[in-house]
Amino acid sequence: MSVRILALVGSLRAGSHNRQLAEAAVKLAPEGAEVVLFEGLAEIPFYNEDIDVEGGVPATAAKLREAAAGADALLLFTPEYNGTIPAVLKNAIDWLSRPFGAGAISGRPVAVVGTAFGQYGGVWAQDEARKSVGVAGGKVLEDIKLSIPGSVTRFAETHPADDAEVAAQLTEVIARVHGHAGEAVAA
Repeated sequence: MSVRILALVGSLRAGSHNRQLAEAAVKLAPEGAEVVLFEGLAEIPFYNEDIDVEGGVPATAAKLREAAAGADALLLFTPEYNGTIPAVLKNAIDWLSRPFGAGAISGRPVAVVGTAFGQYGGVWAQDEARKSVGVAGGKVLEDIKLSIPGSVTRFAETHPADDAEVAAQLTEVIARVHGHAGEAVAA
């Protein structure tokens, strides 16, 4: 069974190590799993109920919702900004949470991974992202975690896809998300 996993990256920086990690996930996806990297989070306006009305939803937000609705699972890649989740990723989760109880993320398996410069690899941001996804109605995959510390040093001259340890860990993450998504589709 083919499983589609939508990847959202919480960093907008061109050289983002989390973006590189997401690119590696696209490249390393095992047979039967397709990881699709969503482009355009920077263009989505901040969530506002006044513009989230039938016929008035911004096209960029509608595109995000459609992409999530067409996915079997989501994989979020987050850096850590001041000890928490980046605004762009939180905003995406907010758009995906509506309409309340029936949003595009509702019931979908979601895993959160990432890398950060600090010694813990962004675990605070990942925990905050999991919390937000759970409140938004997503099925948080608490058993799937990957926090890679020291990103600035570790990936200074090596793309995450070319780091054997990271590639193996990321491949395992994708395989496990694939398994959870397959179970959800079969149910």
